[in-house]
Amino acid sequence: MSSPLYAAIDLGSNSFHMLIVRQVDGAVQTVAKIKRKVRLAAGLDEHNQLDETAMVRGWQCLSLFAEQLQDIEPQNVAIVATATLRQAVNREQFIEKAQQILHHPIQVISGDQEAQIIYRGVACTSSGRGKRLVIDIGGASTELIIGEKNRALLLNSLQMGCVTWLNRHFKSSEPLQKEQFNRAIDAAKAVLAPYLSSYRRLGWQSCIGASGTIQAVQEIMLAQNLGEPMTLKKLYRLRGQVLECGQFEQLQLKGLSAERTPVFPSGLAILIALFEELKIKQMSLAGGALREGLVYGLLSQQSSSSVRTQTAHSFLKRHRIDAKHAQLVSDYALQLATQIKPELDHLERQMLRYSAMFHEVGLNIEFKRAPEHAAYIIDHSDLPGFSMEQKHLISAILINQRGDWQLAPLKQQRALPYARALMLTRLLRIAIILSMRRSQRQCQSINLLQQVDNLDHWTLNMPPGWLDDYPLRCAELQLEQQNQPDSELTLEISELIA
Repeated sequence: MSSPLYAAIDLGSNSFHMLIVRQVDGAVQTVAKIKRKVRLAAGLDEHNQLDETAMVRGWQCLSLFAEQLQDIEPQNVAIVATATLRQAVNREQFIEKAQQILHHPIQVISGDQEAQIIYRGVACTSSGRGKRLVIDIGGASTELIIGEKNRALLLNSLQMGCVTWLNRHFKSSEPLQKEQFNRAIDAAKAVLAPYLSSYRRLGWQSCIGASGTIQAVQEIMLAQNLGEPMTLKKLYRLRGQVLECGQFEQLQLKGLSAERTPVFPSGLAILIALFEELKIKQMSLAGGALREGLVYGLLSQQSSSSVRTQTAHSFLKRHRIDAKHAQLVSDYALQLATQIKPELDHLERQMLRYSAMFHEVGLNIEFKRAPEHAAYIIDHSDLPGFSMEQKHLISAILINQRGDWQLAPLKQQRALPYARALMLTRLLRIAIILSMRRSQRQCQSINLLQQVDNLDHWTLNMPPGWLDDYPLRCAELQLEQQNQPDSELTLEISELIA
């Protein structure tokens, strides 16, 4: 029996979005994402009156969404309206007809409610430790939240967005000039100023960005091989590229979609202001935001501490991976990793763990090219809790889990330095060999040593008699010894004397 569908609709100031999901093996599976640029905020005049043209664009979009809602139970649908409809003095005129079209109630949420829901969506789809700063730049508002695990500690909704800042500080008829950017950046800093001290005082360990502007920046960086994470230096680089275009009608950046182009300069200006004033060192992209927060509210799944764990559990079941063996490989890999110098940090341990858990996913297709299939599946799967760059890292490790080395993917990924990614791959390859019997644990006493003056020289010390007792694994380790990816890397296999 198929699981029920859930729908979340966000009537945003720039775009209207509809997300439809279902639960599969305890995880949330996206069934459909539908997005239309409505630019509702562009229809607000100086008296906050929403014009008829903008309302018609919105109603036409909702007529498309209404068809999809016909198959979903009313209690499984959540529809919210945000900043523009909060501000519009004639919002009831729009909402009354919109509800007739959708046959569902629409809730106009406050800025604080919007920030709460955004944080829930981020917490349920993005992993992280400690306090995190979440930023969501919308069409008419920007939400700033500091939270920890699934609890928001400080939140505010600021009255600035990519559509409103476009109308106020950029004119499509004028050349794209630095003065426009400076005006927009200074105005954003003025809006932010009253809130700065409270955010700096509370502090955060990581920064996560969500929604359109930040998604667009991420897509540009990936298309231009700038990689994760976002930094102020990279934002300045993108601003330089925008200014080089000269005119709005000539604005073309590699990786920038046509529909995002008109509001990209204004959104970028707001983002630069936030980076400068909050002294943000780097930002990663969230796995979800407002719509995902609505969905998880419907599903009552609000734990963020186990996002990756839930994803891994679902992934193992969905791809029929032998979970017991995956755990065995993971245990051996992490056992060896505890003996590595310099020590693995939290992210490195996590990436090694999940590489081990997922390493056999390619077997569902065929054995011979299973590593290639595993890499492809990871790269092209929706894995809440894992960033795009983390997926690329796991993919690069898995394509190298056995056989000849393919170093290019390890060099191209940007989640970790190449040397550390290579080290994780060496650990996984050894763990896979040690786990060949699948059903038994005979390797608890194996030690991995590194030379004091050469940390790339590894020695595996086996218990007395181990090499005679397990000749196949011994032979495989000897092949691995001969198949090191670099002449500077060595692997020695020895047996302790009884």
